[in-house]
Amino acid sequence: MRKTTTLALIATGLVALGCGAGSTDEGTSSKSDGGAKGEDKPAKTAKIGQPARDGKFEFTVKSSKCGVAKVGTSMIGDKAQGQFCLITVNVKNIGKEAQTLDGSSQKALAADGTEYSSDTEAGLYANKEASTFFEEINPGNQVTGVFVFDIPKNVKLTKLELHDSMFSGGVTVSLT
Repeated sequence: MRKTTTLALIATGLVALGCGAGSTDEGTSSKSDGGAKGEDKPAKTAKIGQPARDGKFEFTVKSSKCGVAKVGTSMIGDKAQGQFCLITVNVKNIGKEAQTLDGSSQKALAADGTEYSSDTEAGLYANKEASTFFEEINPGNQVTGVFVFDIPKNVKLTKLELHDSMFSGGVTVSLT
């Protein structure tokens, strides 16, 4: 069962990469054009509850819950190697074309700069609808779902780096 799920996730990821390959950064990202001098300026870091834009997506982090040992049901689910951090996010397509949200492009960071990737398999169990973060979002539409990060028990996440695709600059959201 786990092997089939992993293969399905890999296939879904490849499809998502193809859908997001032509995306462009049209919104607020980690860098701006800096005006006439061409200087890069860091983007403002959003907080929980504040919208943050990267490319065609506007992300609003609704909540963060760490210390979760297992996601899913008693019959089927995924157990954390350390602890799961569940990040509930609303994602709105602010572009003019459909865009696929790629859960594997999202990152969480600890205070020391250690970077953690999203656990897409655990994300399938944490979301009531398994397709929440793997189907296209049409312009003007939005979805709410959970990104899951499996981190060591003694680590506390301080921020997220959210991307509209693996090629975008990303936007930072503070969790503290």
